[in-house]
Amino acid sequence: MSRERRLTQVFVELADTLVDEFDLVDFLGMLAEATVELLSVDAAGLMLADDHGVLHVMASSDDQAELLELFELQQDEGPCLDCFRSGLPVVDADISRWPEFAATATAGGYQSAHALPLRLRGQVIGAMNLFRYDVAPLDPDEASLGQALADMATIGLLHEREMRGYVELTAQLQHALDSRVLIEQAKGMLAERAGLTLHAAFAAMRSYARGTGQGLTTVAQGVLEGSLRTSALLAH
Repeated sequence: MSRERRLTQVFVELADTLVDEFDLVDFLGMLAEATVELLSVDAAGLMLADDHGVLHVMASSDDQAELLELFELQQDEGPCLDCFRSGLPVVDADISRWPEFAATATAGGYQSAHALPLRLRGQVIGAMNLFRYDVAPLDPDEASLGQALADMATIGLLHEREMRGYVELTAQLQHALDSRVLIEQAKGMLAERAGLTLHAAFAAMRSYARGTGQGLTTVAQGVLEGSLRTSALLAH
């Protein structure tokens, strides 16, 4: 598939948040993976804020990026936090400006990091981290494309919240956080049953969900309840 066709496909997926099986965790995971696929970055992660302005890690393209995001929140420093607080992109900044973050990022193999806001007009609902193994600057065209992906996702998320009657963003986030717990539990159970790594177990669940048009949370529930047989999931 050409890059242009894939880009069109991603924008359509980001705009389509009103399907019955919409899953916020899966939606943001798709955005993180598509960002790595379409931009010259090695990992990506998404944080969303609740109504009190507290950020929560919601999705990442890999486990290493998620650990770095969690550390960023724990230490209260890093590009994603600065981006969220200012509402402006943080691109090509020297990561040494965040000493604790820089040490952990380097230990994980990342030499540079960037962040783009999830925003609509004056409303900032989160930020997207972009990590690279080298220190090369982020191309301006790629930064613009990354921001366009983040903006489209923001529009979709706010539209989904409005149409489904979420009074507060916190309710939407809490549902997503509960879903993450289920997904993590199912991932561990499937890995143990099938002799897979956690990464492979998650990939199998996600592939089955997308191939059957189900939400990732629904698939996770099936794994935990035993209504979704491991053989059927892996065969798909």
